[in-house]
Amino acid sequence: MLHAFRLRPGQDLKQSLQALVRERGWKAAYLAACAGSLRRACLRFADQSEAWVCEDRFEIVSLSGTLCPDGLHLHIALAGRDGSVTGGHLLDGCLIYTTAEVVIGELPGYAFRRLHDPDTGYAELAVEEL
Repeated sequence: MLHAFRLRPGQDLKQSLQALVRERGWKAAYLAACAGSLRRACLRFADQSEAWVCEDRFEIVSLSGTLCPDGLHLHIALAGRDGSVTGGHLLDGCLIYTTAEVVIGELPGYAFRRLHDPDTGYAELAVEEL
C-alpha cells in the first residue's frame, strides 16, 4: 500500500518521516519516491564519523531506504546550484526549502527492526514475516 504526503518549508526531513512512521503505526515501510528541495543539508558520507552540514539550496535528486519504528536508514542524493551531485546517509537537520513530496510504501505482513550487528557495529535491518 502506498501513502503520499507533502512536507512543508522548514520541516526536518528525517524527523518528519520518523514521526509519520510512529503516527501511522507502520511496522515496515520504504521510501518509494521523494521530490523537493532543501535549504540545509546534513549528511554522513561513507566511512566518516563527522556530519557534513551545508546551508544552501539543493534539489532532492533521490531519497531511498527503509523505515521502521526503531529508526530509519535513508540515503539521499542532492544537486547543488551548479548541478553537481553529492549524497550520503540522511541525518537530522536537513531542512526543507520549498517542499518535499513523499511517497511511502507500507509492507503489510512484515515487521522491520534495527538490531545491533557485531560484524558491522551498526544497528542493521532485521526482517520478520508476520
